[in-house]
Amino acid sequence: MAAVLRRKAAVMRIGIDFDNTLVNYDHVFLAAAKRHGLVDAVFDGPKRAVRDRIRLLPGGELAWQRLQGYAYGAGIGGATLFDGAAAFLRECRAKGNEVFVISHKTPFGHHDPRRVDLHAAALDWMAAQGFFRPEGFGLAVERVFFESTRSAKLARIQGLGCTHFIDDLEEVFADPGFPERVHKILFAEAGTLAGGAVCPTWQRIGEVVLDVWR
Repeated sequence: MAAVLRRKAAVMRIGIDFDNTLVNYDHVFLAAAKRHGLVDAVFDGPKRAVRDRIRLLPGGELAWQRLQGYAYGAGIGGATLFDGAAAFLRECRAKGNEVFVISHKTPFGHHDPRRVDLHAAALDWMAAQGFFRPEGFGLAVERVFFESTRSAKLARIQGLGCTHFIDDLEEVFADPGFPERVHKILFAEAGTLAGGAVCPTWQRIGEVVLDVWR
């Protein structure tokens, strides 16, 4: 009788940002900054530390934008999945939850002289990581959306009926256009998020969203 009365768990529709949420560029930014003499050889730190150091230089903002164009394009092959993200994606698949990758990503990087197609580079990286393979994460490529503006990204989240959204940028959730009734998951070391959860690791995201790894 208990088995008959037990309600089937609702399927979640989980949207996930791409850059700096699924993809860890720390090594790419650090290595490229050293190669171009933007930080010294002994400097160490994640992307944010590299950015802050470069912005102190004369013309630092432009140098940082050029570095971003490289990291998200030609340099993306050196990027990795954040620890725990693969396990989260596999658990989503095992539980029958639907996953979408929804990112604000322009077709080309600002100040990128190579004019690398950022969308194609990102899809190639995802393919190499096993996102689209049946024996990998089994994500359909049709569930990946790269939008040219933040407003288009927010409209896509709403249009797909996402129940949850995971992003590393607090301003995405603070935008007045962020759809109501979507659970907000901020992937950050610290911070506050009205109506949502702040998770410093993908393991913690799994606990909050999927109730695993407790």
